[in-house]
Amino acid sequence: MAGQLLLVDDEPGLREAVKAYLEEEGFTVHVASNAREGWELLQQISPELVISDIMMPQVDGYQFLKQMREDPRFESLPVVFLTARGMTSDRIQGYNAGADAYISKPFDPDELVAIVSNILARRAVVSKSASDGETPDIADMARQIAEIRAMLTQRGSIAQTPAPIKIDFTPREQSVLELVAEGLMNKEIARRLDTSVRNVEKYVSRLFSKTGTNSRTELVRYALEHGLAK
Repeated sequence: MAGQLLLVDDEPGLREAVKAYLEEEGFTVHVASNAREGWELLQQISPELVISDIMMPQVDGYQFLKQMREDPRFESLPVVFLTARGMTSDRIQGYNAGADAYISKPFDPDELVAIVSNILARRAVVSKSASDGETPDIADMARQIAEIRAMLTQRGSIAQTPAPIKIDFTPREQSVLELVAEGLMNKEIARRLDTSVRNVEKYVSRLFSKTGTNSRTELVRYALEHGLAK
């Protein structure tokens, strides 16, 4: 199963070996040598799964995972710990922190591939189930957006905004923003723009990052208040 992965490990030899093996299995692998680099990459590439070492300088794997779980954009992103810390207490700490799997070094690369593939396969099933039941979400989002528009109109915010703020959106990001503001969910936006749902998810994630918002409702509110969408 192909997928886009982020590998974070401070050991160059192991990092490159794992990257090469995963790429041979068809995965696209982005690498970072520490958690800070990993956090920056995470926001640029929106991977489907993160593989992270635990013992790293400055910010360890547990702190990195905590940072992800506290961010709405990454709170459900699958994370596999790959580490030399193999005691039962270490595993328990990893799972309690929110890790989806825990592999001790040294490890069998085939086991890593099997675990990653299994997690991504289950994630795909969940995503499909969610998209199959998307109609109620669209209606709920439309209701929320209608309430926001009514609130802003009542306050006179839209009419009285002196000038739109300037944010450097790409043309595609602006198109996605307009459609989000219309109340469309990712599946409908993908159809409208003739692209994949995964690409739409990436654009929405970038919109969150650029506007400092954490949800679609917050994004729409921000866009309307600042003249970024009609």
